[in-house]
Amino acid sequence: MKRRWLLLAAPLLMGQAKPVLVPDVSQRDIEIAYSFTGAELLLFGAILYPGGRVPSERDAEIVVVVKGPAQPILVREKQKIAGIWVNAARMRYLSAPSFYAIASSKPIDQLVDGRTRAIYELGLDSLQLSPASNTPTNDQSRFAKGLVELKRRNALYYEAPRAVEITDGVLYRARVRIPARVPVGRFTAETFLIRDGRVLAAAVRDIDIRKSGFERFVARAAERDSFFYGLTAVALSVMFGWGAGWIARRF
Repeated sequence: MKRRWLLLAAPLLMGQAKPVLVPDVSQRDIEIAYSFTGAELLLFGAILYPGGRVPSERDAEIVVVVKGPAQPILVREKQKIAGIWVNAARMRYLSAPSFYAIASSKPIDQLVDGRTRAIYELGLDSLQLSPASNTPTNDQSRFAKGLVELKRRNALYYEAPRAVEITDGVLYRARVRIPARVPVGRFTAETFLIRDGRVLAAAVRDIDIRKSGFERFVARAAERDSFFYGLTAVALSVMFGWGAGWIARRF
């Protein structure tokens, strides 16, 4: 009798199991040299359904988010006074993603509600920024929009709806463009499986972006020996300035 009950309950237990994501990226290490003009990451993977069940039709959607390391940032608002643009109000953020790209199989507002977007930071309007001071909500909203717009112009923040391709409801792939001016550090590629407005599964892969060659030497020198690096930079500036003046006098 007990064995029979277990056999009857097995399909119900299998029905409660959730799919599992198996993601990967085409490059886990990106080196930036003087000739670096950007890179294109291919994010791909598979959806493993419980019991090996392959859905007859696509019943889930995929969202991929690539984030750069968080960093403090100061946003200044410019105003035109007497025909001259000057810095007016400003807001400092303790933490903001240095890079943010989101690709999805459908527009994100069609997949989840505002609360879920805020929890998982799905979309540029759902980023959880950390202002350094308590300011009115209207001011926070205005500066947040300004920050996102500035990052957009430099191709450091962007959204790509319908950029994720899903094949046979099992395999998925998406491409994310890494601009030439991308900051260095540890990046994360997060993949979310969404069905009926709920996040069923999530997985993360790390991506390291670092400088190489002479650029790496300069970056390390500036970080480890900032005083001597500053002196060297000033000395080189004076030397090149003197050299340019000498050439101008000679010719």
